[in-house]
Amino acid sequence: MDNDFGTSDLDPYRVFSRREIISLLRSIKDRNQLVSLMISSGSEAVVTSILHVDDAKNLLVVDSAPSNLLNERIVASKKISFETMLDQIRILFSADHIERCTFENLPALCIAIPESVIRLQRREFYRVATPVANPVRCIIPMPDEDGNVTAVTTTLYNISAGGVAIVDEKKILDNTHGKVYKDCRIDLPGGTPITVTLQIRNSHDLTLTSGKSIRRLGCMFVNLPQALLAAVQRYITKLERERNARMTGMR
Repeated sequence: MDNDFGTSDLDPYRVFSRREIISLLRSIKDRNQLVSLMISSGSEAVVTSILHVDDAKNLLVVDSAPSNLLNERIVASKKISFETMLDQIRILFSADHIERCTFENLPALCIAIPESVIRLQRREFYRVATPVANPVRCIIPMPDEDGNVTAVTTTLYNISAGGVAIVDEKKILDNTHGKVYKDCRIDLPGGTPITVTLQIRNSHDLTLTSGKSIRRLGCMFVNLPQALLAAVQRYITKLERERNARMTGMR
């Protein structure tokens, strides 16, 4: 499970206490938190929820996917990853095997209660989705072997103080893990564009409902200056305030 979520440095945030794991899972269930279930290295995802946590039988029951075909692909998958939020903390866990079952006479899916759960409570790991209606652009210079530079325009999918996820719609960028892109310009709304160095940490090819295939790249900020970090954090705070205002009906 070292690299389930596209990064290899999450071990310090891994919870092994069974009591704490069960408590986290039950809190997610009791609060009706939505959970992303991902297969095919994240290229396919379905929104589900935790239906039951059975400590005695070592079973975690989640809602099934909406289509039988998708459920078949989930059951056939060798690696299933889950991600959700609890009190603005990312909760990640995975399973090597999932089975069909029934819960309260309805179709469901079940896995063994995970032996460990990643609990990302550090602020820099808290990701905020960027607005779809007003996309944030990230311009990435891509030099070729002759030294010529092509400016590749991507869209931010989400942002944190530790990095960004970008959408490379034309799959132009080199997505090799560890690849570094310097002098990338992010046009944060309401402020001066910031120039950063990005390192590729993970890559997922996604198929949209329209059938179009795109690529989502997880990137880490490299040696981000404190002034730029402050600008990123101000933007994250702005996004959070706007989201909270929408949720409370103030906007």
